[in-house]
Amino acid sequence: MTIKELKENPVKLLDDDWALVSAGTPEKWNTLTVSWGGIGELWGRDVAFIFIRPQRYTKKFIDEQDYFTISFFDPEYKDMLRLCGRISGRDCDKIKEAGLTLATDGDAVYPAEARLTIKCRKIAVQPMDNSGFLDKTIEKNYPNKDYHYIYVGEIEKVIEKN
Repeated sequence: MTIKELKENPVKLLDDDWALVSAGTPEKWNTLTVSWGGIGELWGRDVAFIFIRPQRYTKKFIDEQDYFTISFFDPEYKDMLRLCGRISGRDCDKIKEAGLTLATDGDAVYPAEARLTIKCRKIAVQPMDNSGFLDKTIEKNYPNKDYHYIYVGEIEKVIEKN
């Protein structure tokens, strides 16, 4: 399946259902819950983009690897998504705590429990700062000035669980 064949609304998937972004190796990987991001076309490529705060433990894994994945789950996994948004893999074995199982596709890692995973090859990263905020109310999202990094990944594959 390609991203253009996706029958679901990507805004609903991210905003309402949430997702896990994962990166790493089979020996050491991490994941975090996201609801900000998007899917579209950039530089003549199908892309996904995600926003990661600098202090997030998973950022290190994304920075060190060529691939990241964005995974979506059935509704019964909402508590797991909440848990992955609350605890850090820096402080505990988040993967074990969440009850997740490793799956791989080439150099990409993702949770086997996901019903839909978008495999992305990292093609750009850009730190955000408030100088680009035209709507100054956006600043309220950053009381600690911990502006997100924007990651753009070329979508290489969409993996659906059968």
